[in-house]
Amino acid sequence: MFATLLTNRTVIAVGGADARSFLDRLLTGSLGPVSPARASHAALLTPQGKMVAEAVITEIAAEEGGSFLLDVARPQAGDLAAKLAFYRLRADVTIAEVGDEAAVVALWGEGAPGGLDHAVPDPRLAALGFRAMLDREGAEDALIGAGATLVDERDYHRHRIALAVPEPGLDYVLAETFPHEADMDQLGGIDFKKGCFIGQEVVARMQYRGTARTRVVPVVAADGDVLAEGGLPVLAGDKVVGTMGSSVEGRGLALLRLDKVADALAEGLTLTAGGIALKPVKPAWATFAFPGDG
Repeated sequence: MFATLLTNRTVIAVGGADARSFLDRLLTGSLGPVSPARASHAALLTPQGKMVAEAVITEIAAEEGGSFLLDVARPQAGDLAAKLAFYRLRADVTIAEVGDEAAVVALWGEGAPGGLDHAVPDPRLAALGFRAMLDREGAEDALIGAGATLVDERDYHRHRIALAVPEPGLDYVLAETFPHEADMDQLGGIDFKKGCFIGQEVVARMQYRGTARTRVVPVVAADGDVLAEGGLPVLAGDKVVGTMGSSVEGRGLALLRLDKVADALAEGLTLTAGGIALKPVKPAWATFAFPGDG
């Protein structure tokens, strides 16, 4: 099993008697199933349905304090903590940025992280492997002791890109993105049955009217080239149809307007980014319509 510390992620701890119900009525995902052995994927949205932050959420056992740990993108941690504090009102809830005291770890490959505290299956996609939050001091020794091989963070990004799992800040801009566009509806990040949460009306409308035309999807270099850097526009002819996200060698992710991509491909146009020809690829887990389907 491979493991790497994710330097772009940090931890917010939410505790108190009302922590579960507090988070459940704010976030897109359900906190009901979350336990020390099971995580959830969720986002906090604005009332207009755009993403403030996304998180992988785990629970600490009662004998260890009983709080929930939110594994979030480091640049959004302060904003998320402030938003949670704003919504706290009279709830019995504590909110704390753990910061550099904790390390967020991704583990994947053969085997399981036996004996590793706070390691749970990644709730987005089983093939991603496991997620863990460890004390930063001694984290690498703990991983080696659990039988993991430490690898470079780039290896994790190669793994998630191959599985078409987007990362905020690398593949989309949180404040500009609806959860459907970040594929959260496909990757277990939205519970459409649990009841109200902030931004729910917008999310429900996109779900049931099928108005999510923009998605983060895989792209490959048509001629085996190294893909263009993130942030460059994806073009169909001279028209912008999306934006490049993260990539490793000839495979990457891009935020694409799929209906415009379908029109371009029907016209025989080639997608390009930074002068490199691209081919969009439908993710194995996707249930949405994709250019070239049917």
